[in-house]
Formats: sequence, structure tokens, C-alpha cells
Amino acid sequence: MPVVPKKMETNSFQGTNIKSSESDEKPSTSAPIAGNQVKHEKSEEDLAFDEPPFKKIKSTTSPEGKPVKNLGGNKVKEEFEMNWDIVQVLSERTNVEPWVCANLIRLFQEENTIPFIARYRKELINNLDADALREVQQTLEELRSVAKKTHTMIQKLKKEGKLSGCLFTALLNCRTFEELDHVSAPYKTGSKGTKAQRAKQLGLEPAALSLLQNPMEFNLFSYIRPNVKGLANIQEVEAGVQHILADIFAKDKDTLDFIRKLCQQRYICIQSALAKVSSKNGNEKDIDKFQLYHEFSCNIKNIQHHQILAINRGENLKILTVKVNIPDGVKNEFCWWCVNERWRPKQFLKPELMRILRNSVEDAYKRLIYPLLCREFRSKLTSDAEKESVMMFGRNLRQLLLTSPVRGRTLMGVDPGYKHGCKLAIISPTSQILHTDIVYLHSGQGFREAEKIKRLLQQFNCSTVVIGNGTACRETEAYFADLIMKKYFAPLDVVYCIVSEAGASIYSVSPEASKEMPDLDPNLRSAVSIARRVQDPLAELVKIEPKHIGVGMYQHDVSQTLLKATLDSVVEECVSFVGVDINICSEILLRHIAGLNANRARNIIEWREKNGPFINREQLKEVKGLGPKTFQQCAGFIRFNQEYIKTFCSSKKTQIGSQALLTKAGAQATSEKQGKKKSKPTPSSSQQPNPLDQTCIHPESYNICLIYFILFLFLITDFDKPDFKRSIVCFEDLSVGTVLTGKVENATPFGVFVDIGVGKAGLIPVRNITEAKLSKVKKRRSLGLGPGERVEVKVLNVDIPRLRITLDLIRVL
Repeated sequence: MPVVPKKMETNSFQGTNIKSSESDEKPSTSAPIAGNQVKHEKSEEDLAFDEPPFKKIKSTTSPEGKPVKNLGGNKVKEEFEMNWDIVQVLSERTNVEPWVCANLIRLFQEENTIPFIARYRKELINNLDADALREVQQTLEELRSVAKKTHTMIQKLKKEGKLSGCLFTALLNCRTFEELDHVSAPYKTGSKGTKAQRAKQLGLEPAALSLLQNPMEFNLFSYIRPNVKGLANIQEVEAGVQHILADIFAKDKDTLDFIRKLCQQRYICIQSALAKVSSKNGNEKDIDKFQLYHEFSCNIKNIQHHQILAINRGENLKILTVKVNIPDGVKNEFCWWCVNERWRPKQFLKPELMRILRNSVEDAYKRLIYPLLCREFRSKLTSDAEKESVMMFGRNLRQLLLTSPVRGRTLMGVDPGYKHGCKLAIISPTSQILHTDIVYLHSGQGFREAEKIKRLLQQFNCSTVVIGNGTACRETEAYFADLIMKKYFAPLDVVYCIVSEAGASIYSVSPEASKEMPDLDPNLRSAVSIARRVQDPLAELVKIEPKHIGVGMYQHDVSQTLLKATLDSVVEECVSFVGVDINICSEILLRHIAGLNANRARNIIEWREKNGPFINREQLKEVKGLGPKTFQQCAGFIRFNQEYIKTFCSSKKTQIGSQALLTKAGAQATSEKQGKKKSKPTPSSSQQPNPLDQTCIHPESYNICLIYFILFLFLITDFDKPDFKRSIVCFEDLSVGTVLTGKVENATPFGVFVDIGVGKAGLIPVRNITEAKLSKVKKRRSLGLGPGERVEVKVLNVDIPRLRITLDLIRVL
């Protein structure tokens, strides 16, 4: 790297001929987009939310506990060291205070889970919620991946003898994969080499450095070699020097920092247009899906996440062409700064040499820096859009998982169908399968089958019907609604509700379903799953892979690794938030508790089957594979039903078993006195129930609670229950002004879809969802509207030909 004069501050521009006013700039005309007219964004209210705000950096006077900043300082030792501070970069990218980032890095290094950190280490993270913790964790993993790949590249180049001091520094300065690829691309195996590398091989590097450092002694003619290609004449020598200088400029950290900062201050837009090939040969139906983006332009600071994902999908399908437009004013100001400040030679430069310098700067911008900026902008927009899409999926999934269960009812689950009939399953209040059957409601046998349904409902005293929302749902709903209105099931007062059956078919043929219901046909298993989704949504939905539940946006276009990791984390968070009764929960539910996995959950079940129910949390330490760290992570999320334990302990059989355990414990204690080591505590560890085991208080805080005699009660939020109905409204009956109640089906950045029972969900545009219309509980939870929420809405518009319904939110019920 040449020695250059000390650079000026990047925000100081000299000369009156440089226009820095954003209002004076126009989009670049150097690379026009296809089409004569470009449609610019005006208002996003009909399409998307406003730009998401930055996370508020919480003050040190947090009402939820005094923050503890000094967990070890803000310096964190990383496996792969770079030229940037990982804490500082993490703070900048996530807008979380540096001391919180430093604490989180250490907590993650110690293998603490997000539910454990969010609940039991609040003072170390300034009360960040689980979503914010996930974002920090994902960003941290990205930075570490960049650092790891950088060091792998350094070792590879060093082994090949290509690593110079300047290249080593440039690599360690990289913070993104785009920067790393930009610096390392010329040195990869199989690369033909860059123009700068070929010029260096011809021996022109000293000439390029001389132009910057000692131009008075610079003589291009001395490098001419008539018989050597690339040095045959003065023009070839100038071109070679220009290529070397352009490469130096394009890889200089200060130069790249300046152009990035300059772009942040200017109007940079992303544009899309209909591809010429697709307009001739493409599927008209697919092309129409992207009609909004046939002539589209928007500032990259204002474009919405779903728009980026839509543009990317259209580009991948070769329906759209996409480009980033950087104004000519950015190029002009950048070139002036490089020539007059950053790369200004130490001595006077002759006009012909100044021309080479200017051409080198322009070549660096056009050929190297501009493409890099475009890649960085597209990558950043796509990464942010994917993260928001995944986070939206996670928020919707959380809302579904935390739907309030309907306890104490016998339920009839109905999996609708036409030719193969409707599958029925009646389950008890404790989720036991009482009866399964198949009825054919839509093949001319409806009246005869009604007698069978009535007989089953009365036989099992069942007054609640749960209908899956798949094929034949509306016809089945109309069938039951008609019978209920005619009081056909009297004296039973029957009601019904609609529930999403997403993933039920996949689960019904899974190994878990076969193990749970081995003697049941897969078609009937789905009816059981539908009923259980109302009775205990959390316990049932965790059996299904989260991405199959179907409450996301563009989930097939985002990183599947990121999606799976986030959704699994949300499931773990929800199960831990609610807690599980260790003595009655299933193995599937147990494996989602923070700190546990499939093997540890299986070991807990085996211990329970062998030794009887757990009496207290301390007994968890006796389970194989549950060491101190695992116990720390899971203990606070495990509950104990004291009535169940009392019933068990009062039986004679249990008393005998307890005596045997005590005898065994005495023998083990004797062995320990004789010096024998034991890897696990004995099964005789305290057989007394602990009232605090019924709470979310962690065992590490029991002493504090006992000292002050404070028992904290676990707060379970009152989530909305299913919307039971006795009548149905047809699409044709809707009119403007009609007030209805419905259930939120899906939430997107541009609005919320509500099922109002007419076969087509209505849309509440985002502009109609105001804070004043949300209940106090929703405001406190900061969850907004999500799947399962019951709302009261008013019909604003009914477009019958297009089957579109526009709604206004009145209130959240």
C-alpha cells in the first residue's frame, strides 16, 4: 500500500463546484432502466407498514431491575481476531448498547438458552425480549462466520504464497461476505487474475506507486517494451498503471468508508422492470402476479421488506429485471475527493499524469466500486427482508402456540372431505380418544348421517364441534350450522368453531403419530389432531414442524436454516414460557424445554416410568445426562402438580417404594463414606415437595425467597379463545357497513387477514390498525394483532368479482 498524505475528514469537502445538496441530484442516466416511464412510490399506506423503528436502547434506570453492566468489561476474546471490535460492530448492527452486547456474547459462549437469559438474566441484558435476543444471536453468528471464512482464506492464500501484507490487512478489515469476496476474488484458485494482477506481472507496480509518492521522477516511457504485450506502447503502459491504481483505490478501507457514508446521505433507489424475455414468452398468470413491479422505483431507505422479497422472487423467475441506481452526483463528488484529498500526490503532478490519476479513479468507481456497492445494497436489503419475514413468521407462530386452551370439554374433531367422507374423532377432557368414525355429508347422505352424529354427540355428552379449515370446510360448516339453528341436537346446546388444520396431514403419517396412535388410520389421526388443537394448542402444535403450520410470508424464499433455527427457538420460548408438568407431559413437549433435547427428554420419561413421579426439582439431577448446566437451563421451566404428588405419595405402594429408596440411599451414603465416587445424586434426595417448584422462580433464587417469605405467582396471560358460532354468513350477504366478529388468520406487513366465516378472509389495511383500537393487554404485550385474535370489524368494501373484502378494525375483543 503506498504512503499517502494524511486523509481529510470524510465530511469536509473543498471547492464550490461540488454539489452536495440532495435536492439537486437526479437519478443516474448512465444505465437507464428498461421502459420509458418509471413509476415512483408515493404512499405505502395501502401496501405496508411504516419503516420499522430502531429498537429503543433501554435506559439504565430500568423499572424491571437494575442493569449490571460489568460482567467482565466490553472486551471479548474471540477465536478468530479481526481488525474490528466484534462488540462494537454487533452494537451498531443491532442498535443494542455495547455493554449488553458484551454480556450477551459471554452468556451465549456459556451455552445459555434464550428463554433462560430472557427470564433469569434480565439485569445483564437490560430487559431485552426474546425477539431482540434472537436478532443479536443471529447477527453474532454472521459476524463469526465472516471472521472464520476470512481466516480460512488467509491460511489458504498463505499456503499458496499469495498473501502480502496489504492483502492480509485488507482481509482482516472485511466485515461482510460481500467485502470478503471483493478482496479475495482475484486470488481464488482458477481465477484468470484481474487486470491489476496482469499489470503487476508486467512490472508496472513501481510505476503506479511512483505516480502517487514521487511523481517528479515518474517516467512512463522507461517501461515501454515493444516486443512485450501490454508494454508495447505508451497507451498500454498507461492502461496498466491505471488498472493498478484503480485496484489500490477500490480496496482501500478509507476510500470505501467514504463512498458508503456518501451514499447514506443521498437518494439511492432500487428499480425493477418487466424483463423483455418474460414479456414475450412468459406465463401471463405469473407475470400478472408482479404487476406492481413492472415499472417500480423506490428509495432503498423506504422500501418495505415484502416488496424486496417480491422483487427477488420475480427476478429469480426471470420475470423482472432489477438494478440499483446511484446518482451521478455521488460519482462526481467521490472522484473529486479522491483526486484532491485522499489520493492527492505529495508533489506537483503534470497534466498528463493528473489525467491518468483521474481516469484511474473513474475506472475504480465504474468497474470495481459501483458493482460492489450494488451487491452490498442488494445483500443488505435481502438480508433484512428475510430476517423480518422470519421474525413475522415467529410472531405469528407464537400467537398460535399461546392460544388459550379450552379445558374441561369433550370435543368432536371433524376433518372435512368430499369423496372420502368427513373423519370424526371424539376426545375426552383429558385428550383420550373415545371414538372415531367416518360420515359422508356431501354425497346425498347428509340426512341419514345427521342421525349418526346426533347419536354420537349425545352418547358422549359432547356439545362442541371443531372443524378443520381444509377442503370442504365451508360446506361442512354450513351443514353443522343449519342443524344447530334447527336445534336438531337438542337437548344439547351444540356450538362449533373453525381451526387451522395446517400440518395435520403431515403429522398424521409421522413416526410420532404412529407411536402415539398405532392402531388408528392416518386419516382419523388428523381428526384427533384437529380436536386437540383446541383443547391444548401448545401441546398439539409442538408435534408439527413449525414451517408446516403456515402462518408466514415468503417463507419458501428465505434461508431455510435461519427459518428453522428461529421457529425452533420460538417453540422453545413458548413451551418454556408456559412451563410443563414434569409428571404428565409428553416426551415431545418435554424436548422443547430450554436446555433439553430428544435424548434428555427420553431419559426423564424413563426415570419417571422406573421411579414414579418427580417430587421436586432437585430430583432432576438424578436423571442421566442432566448435568449442572442442563439443570440450570431447564429447572425454572418445569412445574409440579402438588395434588398429583400428594395422591401418589399417599398410596401404600408409593410408601413401600419410598422406603426402598431410603434403604438404598443409606447403602449409598455408607459407600460414599468409604470413599466410593458417585456420578449422580442418589434417588433419595429430598422426597419433600417444595411449593416454589410450582412457580417460575429458579432454584438459584430459593434462598432469597425463603429469607423474605415471598412467593411469586406465575402470571399466565389470558389469550383469546376460539370463536364459537351458531350461524353462518354468506359472501353475497355482505354489505358495506356490516359489523362482524372474526378471528385473525394471518398478519403481514401490509395488513391483517381476518376470517369472518364467509369462505374468504377479509383484509384490514395497516392504516386502519391504530394503537387506540388495541386493548390495554395487547399494548402491554406489544404483540399487536396476530393469528387467533378475536376482533370486531366493519365492512368497508366488497368486491364480488375479485372476491375481495376490505375491513376496518373497530376493536380487539
